[in-house]
Amino acid sequence: MPSKHARLDRFISARKGIPRRSVKHLLAQRRVRIDGDIAADANHRIGPFTRVEVDGDILQNLRPRYLMMNKPAGVVSATRDSRHTTVLDLIPEEGRDTDLHIAGRLDFNSTGLLLLTNDGRFSRWLCDADSGVIKRYRVTLRDPVTADMVTVFAKGMHFGFEDIVTRPARLTPLASDGTHQADVALSEGRYHQIKRMFGRFNNEVLALHRYAIGPFELDDALAPGQSKAIAPQLPAQWS
Repeated sequence: MPSKHARLDRFISARKGIPRRSVKHLLAQRRVRIDGDIAADANHRIGPFTRVEVDGDILQNLRPRYLMMNKPAGVVSATRDSRHTTVLDLIPEEGRDTDLHIAGRLDFNSTGLLLLTNDGRFSRWLCDADSGVIKRYRVTLRDPVTADMVTVFAKGMHFGFEDIVTRPARLTPLASDGTHQADVALSEGRYHQIKRMFGRFNNEVLALHRYAIGPFELDDALAPGQSKAIAPQLPAQWS
């Protein structure tokens, strides 16, 4: 799906295989419609969900889609894989769409909230650390959480391979008696980040479950592998 807007004349030229000067003739003859209205401006910006018609021929008519899934363990966060079941395979065939992509992946054995969409702007907003969207995880560990871990997570941790320092993350033990479970809240999602952060303390992550991404919380009614359509409240500046 296109991630950027395009000028109307360039869009029609590419879709119809005609010169842009021919597109201007189509506009002058009132043969082009945008979202049902007659179009006249060759410079009009066409987005991924703008309906475009020429002589009644629909060149684009995508509708934004947003899905919430409860990802089970043992499923690949991908739309295609030759060896493993993918999250797209779990969607009923009538609702499966090749335009869907994943907005924030989960590891093969991790479980929980996964969001899928055909809206590139939405997924970039969710995944960009600069957006400040907080992802929340429930972690089960081999060894108890310590106060030192909480402090280091909050300060950020240096990853030598990438030569970066992670953004501050909130680590919250679920009990005060040396619990093996904790909540982790962070605004980025680097490769195996949570497992690597606990690995610094030689503490193995036994299970990792994401239950929230920003304002989206996993619906408890969704069994592992199930999904449902959602209608998110999008940022006001997008309207």
